[in-house]
Amino acid sequence: MEKLDIMKHDKSIALIFGILTLAIILALTNTEFLKWAFARHQNLLSWYVRPLFLVPFCYFAYKKSWAGISITIFLLATSMFWFPAPAVVGPQEAQFLEMELDYLTGEWGFAKILVALLVPLSFIVLGAAFWKRNILMGLAVIVLIAVAKMIWGVVFGGESGTSIFAPAIVGLVICAVLIYLGFKKPWQKKKSSP
Repeated sequence: MEKLDIMKHDKSIALIFGILTLAIILALTNTEFLKWAFARHQNLLSWYVRPLFLVPFCYFAYKKSWAGISITIFLLATSMFWFPAPAVVGPQEAQFLEMELDYLTGEWGFAKILVALLVPLSFIVLGAAFWKRNILMGLAVIVLIAVAKMIWGVVFGGESGTSIFAPAIVGLVICAVLIYLGFKKPWQKKKSSP
């Protein structure tokens, strides 16, 4: 009975968390809030946690739960400031985050907007892959997201961009393994069906 009630309110819950996510994004346009968030984002735990949100995102897309997808995106958006600001920040990490902050607060032209649109586009494609139960396509998109993030980091951050390689690769491996293990059973059922 509870499951039916949750599904009944799936789109309403999704809308609420979609609005909350937009509120966080708008709050990040405030310079003071952005600086506060980035001070906490220097904590490497947030770098390692963020890619892991792809696992519940894929799960909820597979289960066709708008609420689950929306809540996961909200948690991903807020996770950059979950952890306290570290006492010591490595020089490469500090330089990379300084570049990222400058990038976000700098002038926005057409090319920058197109690059920024790749983020929601990649989530749409990833969600669509799992919604349609295309696990291999979904895993390919996850790999592309990780590679694109690393390329973006090096193109715009130079050598400091390599500081995101370890979190991106660790996140990619963990996500791929968990998704493979989580969806292995449905694959086997599908293959054994006549």
